[in-house]
Amino acid sequence: MGWTVINNEQILKVEKIPARAEGYMGITDFTESRDYCLFCAVLIFLEDKEEQEQFLLSELVDMLELQLKDVMDVDWTSFTQRKSLVRVLQFCENMRLLEAYEGSSDNVGSSIGQEILYENTGLSRYMAVNFAYSIAGFQSWEDFEKQQNQEGEADRGHYRINRVYRQIAAAPALYWNQSDNPDSIYLKNQRQWIQKNFSEYLGGQLHIHKNAAFLVMDEGESFGEMHPREAMLPELVLLLCGRIREKADEGIWKERYDGCIVVSTKEFQKEIYHCRDKYRLAWSKEYREMEDAKLLTAVISYMKSWMMIGECGEELVIYPAAGKMIGSYPAEFDVKEKNG
Repeated sequence: MGWTVINNEQILKVEKIPARAEGYMGITDFTESRDYCLFCAVLIFLEDKEEQEQFLLSELVDMLELQLKDVMDVDWTSFTQRKSLVRVLQFCENMRLLEAYEGSSDNVGSSIGQEILYENTGLSRYMAVNFAYSIAGFQSWEDFEKQQNQEGEADRGHYRINRVYRQIAAAPALYWNQSDNPDSIYLKNQRQWIQKNFSEYLGGQLHIHKNAAFLVMDEGESFGEMHPREAMLPELVLLLCGRIREKADEGIWKERYDGCIVVSTKEFQKEIYHCRDKYRLAWSKEYREMEDAKLLTAVISYMKSWMMIGECGEELVIYPAAGKMIGSYPAEFDVKEKNG
C-alpha cells in the first residue's frame, strides 16, 4: 500500500491516504465545511497543550475565534455554528483527542456560556498527516493529488503498485475507461500475485471486469463499512440495481464504451418509484412513506458513496458497480402481493 505506520507506546495508526479523492470520503460526522475549519483550529489549539493538561471551554472558544477570524465569521449566538462546534467536540471525544473532565459537550448546543473542563490526551498530534512537502499554497484537494503524482514520477512503477492496491483495498471499485490504462494493465498482468496478497493479508476475492475491478469480501471476512448490510436503504438499493441490470440486459438502457450508463435523473427516479410500488409491502414504514425528493436524495447519496453512480448536471452516470450486486425478494412475495 505504501502507507506509513505510526507505532509507539501511545498509539498504533496506519495513515490510510487514498489513491484518489472521492466525494464520499471525509469525516461522516461532519455536515458543513465549517466543521472542518473548526476541527483544524481545535487541532492547532491542542498542539500547544501538554499531555493531560486541562483547559476550559471558554479558553478554547476564544482561541477558535482568533484562529478563524481570517477564514470565516464566528458568531456563537448562531445555533448552526454552535451545533458545528458540538459535532467537532463530540468527534474529538470519540477519537480520544480530548476528554470532558467536567460537563458535557452536548450542552454547547444550547449555550456557549456553560463552562466545561477538558483534558488533552496528547493523541491530537497524530491526527493530521505529516507531509514531506509544504501544503501552505494548496487551494483544493486537487493540489494534493497533483503533488502525489509528481512525486510518483520519480518511481513510477512502485507508485503505480501502491495506487492500485490502495484503490482496491480502500475504495469500493477501481475503474478505467481506456484499454491502455497503466493501472488496469498492471492489474491484469499481476492478478494472481495481487489475489495472493489480498487473500493472505485482508481476505476477499479479486474480481476483474472489462472496465472495473472489485475486492469482494467473503462472508465472515468483512472489515470496515460493507455493502450490503442489514438495513432498509441497502436493501432497496439492491432491488434498484436489479432493475438497472434488467434494463441494461434488455437493451433499454445502453452501455457506453466504458461500461457506464447515462440516464436522466427523472428516468432514474421513475425506477425508484417502480421498485417502491412493486415492493411496498416489504419496505419499512420510513421508506414506504418517505417524500419523493427525500427518497431520491437518500438513494443517490448512498449509491454515490459506494461508487455506483455519479451526477453530471441533469443526468446520472451509472457505474459498473451498480450491476455487480443485485437483490430480489422470494418468488412467493409476488404471489402474496397479488393475492392481497
